[in-house]
Amino acid sequence: MRAWTSPEVPSLSALGLGGGDAPTVLDTAAGMPRRLDGEDEARLYVCGITPYDATHLGHAATYLAFDLLQRLWLDQGRSVNYTQNVTDVDDPLLERAAATGVDWVELAERETQLFREDMTALRMLAPRHYIGAVESIDLVVDLVGRLEEAGAVYRVDDDLYFDVHADAGFGAVSGFDADRMRAVFGERGGDPDRPGKRHPLDCLLWQAERPGEPAWDTSLGRGRPGWHIECAAIALAHLGSDFDVQGGGSDLVFPHHEMSASEAVVATGERFARAYVHAGMVGYEGEKMSKSKGNLVLVSQLRRDGHDPMAIRLALLTHRYRDDWEWFGSEIAEAEARLASWRAAAARSSAPAAAPVVEALRAALTDDLDAPTALSAVDAWAASDGDDATAPALASAAVDALLGVAL
Repeated sequence: MRAWTSPEVPSLSALGLGGGDAPTVLDTAAGMPRRLDGEDEARLYVCGITPYDATHLGHAATYLAFDLLQRLWLDQGRSVNYTQNVTDVDDPLLERAAATGVDWVELAERETQLFREDMTALRMLAPRHYIGAVESIDLVVDLVGRLEEAGAVYRVDDDLYFDVHADAGFGAVSGFDADRMRAVFGERGGDPDRPGKRHPLDCLLWQAERPGEPAWDTSLGRGRPGWHIECAAIALAHLGSDFDVQGGGSDLVFPHHEMSASEAVVATGERFARAYVHAGMVGYEGEKMSKSKGNLVLVSQLRRDGHDPMAIRLALLTHRYRDDWEWFGSEIAEAEARLASWRAAAARSSAPAAAPVVEALRAALTDDLDAPTALSAVDAWAASDGDDATAPALASAAVDALLGVAL
């Protein structure tokens, strides 16, 4: 599957501003900060969209968090192998296609293209591997075969299930107790009450063909992948085991990230990811943002309304990535005012020296992606006078490299 084109990222070290330090982030599994240092290449997997609707601000906030992380690794001098999936066949997509009378393939392609356009406008760094579920059927089949060899697969009717307790560490990602697991599993696409399962939390690996639904002929029978195995298979194929970060929204902690990790561990005997990093949920003026409530704030609509994508990005950056927060209509106007202030400062003939603001940016962002503090540092620089003729260009490059905001 085709991704989008990444923006160029200025090299601050090439501009004489040195290199950054390794970032520290909150690791959900450990429940504490983790320093993300390692080899020359950082490996990142972020769960992608199910393309049945347009990109809303919750999506954008999540991908922005991991965009910042990549920029910090690049500033540190590391390369990044970023992999993201597209769940281009799944129940929500098929249900939306049926409800709207649109072919499911056409719907997936249309919304995936809109997602690419939104990511391009927001200057998000593109994944090296952008992989759809449909093109990963063979990877899924292979991984299910490895789980079968490990004795972790069983059949319910013609569907194949994963025995989650084949992984002795099951539950370590979320830290949820059994009651909470069961409740959340049922709320988020699981089937804890299906007759014939060994355990309520066992998850679907391969769904046998249903009337009127897409299916593929494989050695597992005719059918399609379950959700969790899709990400496990794609991540292992393109990143290998023990990669740096598994990322996504906090609604994916359980069951999705828990299940994917356990499947990978049982199949490989190795740790799936070193850290699990999660972005908070975004609400709208006191309510959860959801399609059913009709209150989704879409990136594409904000763009159509004439709002500068850099202002949209700045509005998102005013919130710490791991916090739950609510969008209010006033935020875009405030972000546009901030953007105008920064651009006016960048256009001056001279300004305060750039090195201190670059240092402040790095210090804030490497401390668990503290974007609000980073924005305040740029605000202070933009509001100050100075006589360094090189500072406007250097500060602009730093804002671009580290925050992804083009001035």
